[in-house]
Amino acid sequence: MNAIKPLAETAETVTLSRADYEALIDVADLAALRDVEAKLAAGEAEDIPIEMVERLLAGEHPLRVWREHRGLTGPQLARMSGVPQSYISEIETKKKPGSVDAMTKLAHAMGLSIDDIVPVPGQ
Repeated sequence: MNAIKPLAETAETVTLSRADYEALIDVADLAALRDVEAKLAAGEAEDIPIEMVERLLAGEHPLRVWREHRGLTGPQLARMSGVPQSYISEIETKKKPGSVDAMTKLAHAMGLSIDDIVPVPGQ
């Protein structure tokens, strides 16, 4: 990452270009996912809140549930995975099933298995 160059600074605020801001967000997102991956690698199970389980059982698309659980927006996940945000939206709204390639990229970007984000048949 190139050096961040503030456009303006005061004692209370710093103004950044959109590109610098998004680069910082991407770094923060990657750090959070690395924490999850480190816990899983150490054999620690990831806790899943009951609200998340209820959403999955109600038939909400697992990709959306996991994305929101990870605190990611559609555009953030698109940047992290290389999958277009419009395609992510179509998958989450069940307009398209999502190709194996796209689902693999999305799962990997969130530190998950593809099995975690593919809907259960009949839901």
